[in-house]
Amino acid sequence: MTTAILVVVAVVVVVAALAAFLLWRDPYALIRAEFARERMALGLARRVVDIDGIRWAYAEGEARDADAPVLVMVHGFTGSKENWYPVARRLRGRYRLLIPDLPGWGESQREGVTDHGFAAQAARVAAFIRATCDRQVVVLGHSMGGGIAAVLAAREPGLVARVGLFDAAGVRFADNQFGLDVLAGSNPFGVHDRASLAAYFDILFHDRGALPAMPWPAPAILIARRRRDSAFEQAVLDDIGRGPEQFLPGEEAARIRQPALLAWGAHDRVIDPSAMDLYAAKMPQARKVLLDGSGHMTVMEQPDDIADAIERLLAAAPVEQGAHA
Repeated sequence: MTTAILVVVAVVVVVAALAAFLLWRDPYALIRAEFARERMALGLARRVVDIDGIRWAYAEGEARDADAPVLVMVHGFTGSKENWYPVARRLRGRYRLLIPDLPGWGESQREGVTDHGFAAQAARVAAFIRATCDRQVVVLGHSMGGGIAAVLAAREPGLVARVGLFDAAGVRFADNQFGLDVLAGSNPFGVHDRASLAAYFDILFHDRGALPAMPWPAPAILIARRRRDSAFEQAVLDDIGRGPEQFLPGEEAARIRQPALLAWGAHDRVIDPSAMDLYAAKMPQARKVLLDGSGHMTVMEQPDDIADAIERLLAAAPVEQGAHA
């Protein structure tokens, strides 16, 4: 064996050993690496910013036109910024995209962040927007992020030009098993083994083809991470699903005057589609889109339709003063 080959073999062995050591120390690094690969494939940059003592991680996509609208995409409960990547793929380049991990989730800071209710997170997102943008923005929120977006749009009309709510939490929708379980004190999204991981995805997705690939050893890594997060998830549900703020977004929605979009999966087993009409009753200016063939994860199951709906929201005329009772 030549010296050059021996050197290559030695380097490969060292790299493999180092990778094995790093995965042993932090198994979730494998999933973060896949997220980073997806982000770079979309041409998004990873950014980190400290705002009021909280570290935010976010993905940013620049627009070809400096005057293009700014879209702020807010993820839901147990989610992260990566949930929005399928939609970002359709909109990149035409708009500036800001896709944060909310405090407590993803790569953003959890330590020291004690209130994860709709009002506190809406105030934090407002601070994030002011720190990263110099103009009004379009806020798009999914699930828990939709409830946050509703409160933000109602309370910060000078900051939010338009708002999109996708399968949004925050109203008393028709009873389903998920909602009853939350009100009873449990976490229907809890994951502790392979069976509960499969159940978690079954609740979220109607179109199983939209599920992200989970090659070995990703399922085991994700299960371990979700076990560690179980107490945190319950605390967040106490704030948004069982506490005094559980219906705050629906109450605040009556104050939203901006052009608005409501989009729901017709087969949503988390936030029942009846929630869309409850929001619409408070927001008569909102355009409604019901997506057949989609469950709760509309932003991943039908990203083309979601992107088209967002484009229509951006093209909508401003709401006339006095048109909203």
